[in-house]
Amino acid sequence: MGFRAVFFDVGETLVHPLPSYPELFAKVVADAGHPRSADDVSDASRVVLRRFSEAARDRSLWTTSPERSRAFWTSVYEHMIDRLGLPGDDGLADTLYGAFTDRSNYGLFDDVAPALEALEPQVEVLGIVSNFEAWLEDLLVDLGVRDRFGVRVISGLEGIEKPDPRIYELALERAGVRADESAYVGDNPEFDVDPPAALGMFPVLVDRRGRHPDFSGLRITDLRDLAGALA
Repeated sequence: MGFRAVFFDVGETLVHPLPSYPELFAKVVADAGHPRSADDVSDASRVVLRRFSEAARDRSLWTTSPERSRAFWTSVYEHMIDRLGLPGDDGLADTLYGAFTDRSNYGLFDDVAPALEALEPQVEVLGIVSNFEAWLEDLLVDLGVRDRFGVRVISGLEGIEKPDPRIYELALERAGVRADESAYVGDNPEFDVDPPAALGMFPVLVDRRGRHPDFSGLRITDLRDLAGALA
C-alpha cells in the first residue's frame, strides 16, 4: 500500500445510532406517544445534511461547546418534528437531544473491526478527523477502539470543524505524514472528499446506503473493501 496514514470520519462512517438514526428517532417519538415509521423519519432527516451545509457555509461552529451543540441539534429536531407533523411544544426536541447524546445508543458498524484489522499491518498511522462533540473520546473508549487510532482530531476539542482545511492539516502534522501519503475515508462528499482532496490527500467515499451512485472517485459500500481498494 502506498499510504502511510489512513484517516476516518466518525459519524455514519465508523459509528452510528442503534439500530439506525431513523429507527432510534422513530422509537423516541413513539415512546412519547407519536408513532412514526422509520421511513417517514428518513425522509424528514434530509434536513440534517442541509443544516450541516448551512453551518459550514456560515462558519457557525456547532460542536465546539455543549451550548452550540444543543442549539444546532435542537434546530434540526424542530425542523424534523414540523415535517413529521408532531407537536412542537411538548419538549420533544429536548427528549431527542437527550437520546442522541446518550453514548449507550451508539455502536460500530459491523464492517469497522475487520477493516481496521486489515489496515493495521499495512499503514503506520490510523487516525480520526471528525466533526463531533468532545464526548466522542469517551464514546470511542466505550466501543473499545480509541487506542486503535493514534491520531484523533475532534472538532469539539480543537475548535475547528470540517471543511476548514486546518483540521485535516492538524491531523497530518500530528501523524508526521504528508498529504500525498494519506487517505481520508468518509460518507459525505462535501466534508470528506473535496476538502481533503484539495490538500492532496486521497479521498474514499463510503456509501453503505447507495446515496451517491454517480460518484466519480473511489467509492466503496463496505469498509471491508477498503484495504484492497487502497492497495
